[in-house]
Amino acid sequence: MKALVAAAGLLVSSAAGAVDFDATQTRRILGHGAWPPAQMQTQTADRTNRYSGNVDAIRLGAMLFGEPRLSGNGALSCQTCHRPEHGWSEPKARSEGLQRQDRNAPGLLNVRLQRWFGWDGANDSLWAAGIRPIVKDTEMGGSAAATAKLLREDAPLACLARRVEPAYAAMDDEAALVLAAKALAAFQETLSSPRTAFDEFRDALAANDRAGMARYPEAAQRGLALFTGRGQCGACHTGANFSNGEFHDTGLVFFLNDPDRKPGTPRRVDPGRHDGIAQLKAAANPFNLLGRYNDDPGGVASIPVRHVVQQHRNWGEFKVPSLRSLPATAPYMHDGSKATLRDVILHYSELDEDRLHSDGEAILKPLKLSEAEIADLQAFLESLSAPDDTAARYESLRREAAQCR
Repeated sequence: MKALVAAAGLLVSSAAGAVDFDATQTRRILGHGAWPPAQMQTQTADRTNRYSGNVDAIRLGAMLFGEPRLSGNGALSCQTCHRPEHGWSEPKARSEGLQRQDRNAPGLLNVRLQRWFGWDGANDSLWAAGIRPIVKDTEMGGSAAATAKLLREDAPLACLARRVEPAYAAMDDEAALVLAAKALAAFQETLSSPRTAFDEFRDALAANDRAGMARYPEAAQRGLALFTGRGQCGACHTGANFSNGEFHDTGLVFFLNDPDRKPGTPRRVDPGRHDGIAQLKAAANPFNLLGRYNDDPGGVASIPVRHVVQQHRNWGEFKVPSLRSLPATAPYMHDGSKATLRDVILHYSELDEDRLHSDGEAILKPLKLSEAEIADLQAFLESLSAPDDTAARYESLRREAAQCR
């Protein structure tokens, strides 16, 4: 790449008077692309889901995503907490199903790039992650039996299910639930974020296109210099999706902010990844990739769950989210405790190291940012977002699917 003419010791300037990036920063910037990555451009994303990329499964998943009859009370759907207009997240700090939840609903854009699912990684596939909220009694409160009945009796859903799996009517209830979950996953795999101002800058840098680099706002460039330099943010927010997909303790309080707690009762804590691994590997879990519903014939996809081991340090660790499309997904963090991007930046600027595990994130130090640096870092983070058409495509899919008979 021509930009790597920025050999050791040389600086790359995007334009006269703009920010200079040294060779290390240039390499890190280029590592956040290209976008979209090759994995997002292939039809089949998930070898554990034989319906991945299937057009009728995608349509069925779109129908089911907004289907309140999957819930026990007939009023809740996946879309209740994952709203298209909010980056497939929601504006509430903590989701509300049949009961108030402990966590914020994560956004679903680019979810096909993940390896673990949920803030605690309690699921090792996207389709398994869709089963939990349907059947959990505090979330949607549905059941395998009700899901199977819906797929058999609703005309458009039955039509699509038959196209996806001709023998679906003979499936037992649990297998029908998995069919529904795999269709939901096939739909969610289509949700991708668009190219952004950062991506244009990154590609211009790779091509040594100085005019293209100059179009990127200087405030965003200064924020990018912080991100790839003193901030060391790329230690966790790696790659084109700005996430390493793993779990870290970021110094948030473990205790839940629980307004429903009765006086005199102990405060509850969220153990994060520690509990997620326990759920993932529980003997009673039929839906992890060690079970019979994994469609991967070679078993390669099950290697991570075979080898993941619960450790004390996993207590209070949560998955590193992507930084793409952030403005739409406020509030932030696993518990929705940070209302704005500025609040998130302030958390890392004023980090309380005493809240980190002693064997945890040695790389995390208070950044002690100035007001100007806070504004620049926010400008960079906002440059990772652009308007997307996923909501319109979702509605189009649902209209197409409803015609199936």
